[in-house]
This record gives sequence, structure tokens and C-alpha cells, in this order.
Amino acid sequence: MTQSASGPCPASAAGVRVSGLCRSYREGRGAHQVIRDAALEVQPGESVALLGRSGSGKSTLLNLIAGIDRPERGSISIGGEELTALREPALTLFRRRHIGFVYQFFNLIPTLSSRENVALPLELNDVRNADSIARSEAMLRQVGLEGCGASYPDQLSGGEQQRVAVARALVHRPSLVLADEPTGNLDQATGEQVLDVMLTLVSEARSSLLLVTHSLAVAQRADRILTLREGRLVAQDADRGW
Repeated sequence: MTQSASGPCPASAAGVRVSGLCRSYREGRGAHQVIRDAALEVQPGESVALLGRSGSGKSTLLNLIAGIDRPERGSISIGGEELTALREPALTLFRRRHIGFVYQFFNLIPTLSSRENVALPLELNDVRNADSIARSEAMLRQVGLEGCGASYPDQLSGGEQQRVAVARALVHRPSLVLADEPTGNLDQATGEQVLDVMLTLVSEARSSLLLVTHSLAVAQRADRILTLREGRLVAQDADRGW
């Protein structure tokens, strides 16, 4: 029996399993297969970096795992829940509850304060008022932004904005965090600081992390590196790069 898409994932079943995943797109009269029989397993608390050339399908793979896009075939299981078996309303509820997102360009809402941006996932999961405020402020403290809850995105540096984005991704205690080039819009020193915070919080929360990056230096901070090559996921070869 599967669990409710809006309920918590049982700790014993937490983790990500992808098997036989395929996705192609139309190109003229033919089709281009972007993802080809991809297989992946990420344990609770584990961080996995995904390398690949531009256009190799890294973001497509994240969208498939998030349920934003649908595979042509294959299975995606998060916390024991088979996503490909869910209809759209249940899939949306599952994504809100169990997945956190960190983007390259922060994707903060400019008309909301830092505290309000962080609180968004809680409000989408019907956590409101004093509890929402307390949890949002606690997350801001954890990412080193205590006292910045009332600040708006345009009052913060790029690194501070990305810390807010990390806090937002983790505030609802997701089973999985998907990070798409989270340091790509930051200088090296700031990017390393943000990465330190994210990796620490993901490990402490026992969330799974799938991190897309073009930087081998960033990828090497993860527990494990995979490369997307010709649509398939392969173990990183340190001597050959990707």
C-alpha cells in the first residue's frame, strides 16, 4: 500500500531510486533521446553530484525526478512512493511536501521578505502563523542570516539570496533536495560558503541531495559523482573527467 502523497515519507523507506528512465523530444521528423535507460539510487543523507556537458540532459533528468516532466518509460521512487503512478494533483501535493529546490538564479519572490520566501513551502503545506514564522526564523539562523528575516531580496548580496533559497528548500524537511547549478551565479569563495551550508544541512536533515553542476571542484564536495553521458548515468572517471 502506498502512502499519502501529502503525508510524511517513512524514514525506513526514504531515498531515491530511478530505474530504466527514458525521455526523448521531437526534432523535425525524428526524435532525440535525451535520457536513455538511466538508473540512479541516492540514500538518505547522501549527496550525489551530476556532471555532464551542456545539453546532455542534466536539467531534464531533474525535472523527471521532480515529476515536473513525465518519462516515456521507467520508474521513479522517492521515499517509497512511485511517482510515475501518481496523477497530476497527487503528484503536485507530493512535490510540495517531499521535494526542495535550489536554483542557479535563486528564484526568490522580490515582493516578499526573506522570512516570507522561506515560509512559502510551509504555507503550501498548511503550516501557518506562529509555527511558520518560528520555523522560518530558525532556518535563517541555520544558514547564517539571523536578523535578516525582514530584508527583501534586493537588499541582500547574491550569496545571501542563495542562502535564503537553501533555507526555503529545506524548511519543510523534504526527503529530496534538487539543486541545479546552485553556485553557478556566485563567485568561488561565496559559492564554497553556500555549498558548505547546503551540504551540512542536507546531511543533518537526512535528506537525499542530487546536485547538478558543471564544476568538477563543486562535484567533488559531494559523496559521489555521476556523469550523464549519451543519456546514461555512469560513475565519474577522475582521470578522464566527463
